[in-house]
Amino acid sequence: MLLVTFYIGEKNMAYLFLFIPAIGWGLMPMFVAGVKKSNIYHQIVGSVLGAFIFGAVVTLIKQPAFNTTTFLLAMMAGAAWVIGQVGQYYSYSKVGVSETMPISTGLQLIGVPLVGVLVFGEWASTQAKLFGFIGILALIIGVAFTSTDKGTAEGNKKNQTTTMIVLVLTTLGYITSSSIPKALKGDGVMIFLGETIGMMIATLIYLICTKQVKVLKEKQSYQVIPAGVIYAVAALSYIISVQLNGVNLAFVMSQLCVVISTLGGSIFLHEQKTKKGYIYTAIGLILIVAGAVLTSVF
Repeated sequence: MLLVTFYIGEKNMAYLFLFIPAIGWGLMPMFVAGVKKSNIYHQIVGSVLGAFIFGAVVTLIKQPAFNTTTFLLAMMAGAAWVIGQVGQYYSYSKVGVSETMPISTGLQLIGVPLVGVLVFGEWASTQAKLFGFIGILALIIGVAFTSTDKGTAEGNKKNQTTTMIVLVLTTLGYITSSSIPKALKGDGVMIFLGETIGMMIATLIYLICTKQVKVLKEKQSYQVIPAGVIYAVAALSYIISVQLNGVNLAFVMSQLCVVISTLGGSIFLHEQKTKKGYIYTAIGLILIVAGAVLTSVF
């Protein structure tokens, strides 16, 4: 870390870590969807294994100090992440990446700031509350715009309403996962390792409850591991970005992943929309990004 900082400078390092989370989290859905014949069970197993492997390697290299309470809370955050990720993978298979990601991201951008206000006392000033709630309104409208196209193959599916309900409910796991670390103090690498262990335990419980333990023997689970590594690089970079740039700026920039994943789903995964659908999606993305800025900067 010190050697890299010496060569490119501390300020440039801060900028670099601003963009890595957005790029990593934006590319991850395409890597997952690119594994043919994989289902949500393969996808969650591979993602979690990749994240755990990366976290374990970085921990061995850095050897951070451990705090038991912080580590256990980080495990809870990781378990909650699995709930959100399973819902997202389910939605990929039903309505596609380009429709799932704006809705999922928008819901997180609404939920996380509200938790911050209600639990952590954020948005203390009148100006912050005003811009914050305007931002949430923009996010709600943006999410609505990105999910209005019924002319697509995904939009015409009879189970779209059910899929959206599942996505909304499981996104509560993401919101919980993003909110718990706000209360944690300690080494970022230690926190991240705790999260990955929580992910592993929650995934195993999920496989047992759904009677899908057999996927641990199937190759598709291990083909998704690179996606998990990409997620892990982005997640650890986000922790570093928070330390270098502050929570607000780091959070806003990380949410640009929705632009990458939505456009990538349309361009590289060939998820087709009507002309009206593309226009609505573009408007929705602009509103989501604007809402993210309003809820996080002011």
